[in-house]
Amino acid sequence: MSSHDARARRTSPIKRALLASIRFYQRYVSPLFPPSCIYEPTCSAYAFEAISRYGALRGSWLAFKRILRCNPFHKGGFDPVPKL
Repeated sequence: MSSHDARARRTSPIKRALLASIRFYQRYVSPLFPPSCIYEPTCSAYAFEAISRYGALRGSWLAFKRILRCNPFHKGGFDPVPKL
């Protein structure tokens, strides 16, 4: 068994549900609207990476803070998930 398989088995149901909901949004909801995110990567890609990397609680907190910054009062640009 590889370390990737072991990590996949330890993934919490909450983390899996959050990641699935983000993927659903990316595939079925987001294409219905014109692109509007001022950041790269997009806020949904950022949220997916943050939750994948740091888990449901810390990753959701990072995603929440990022979504709050995604507005016309910020300049946007490249904003990767931080390495904690």
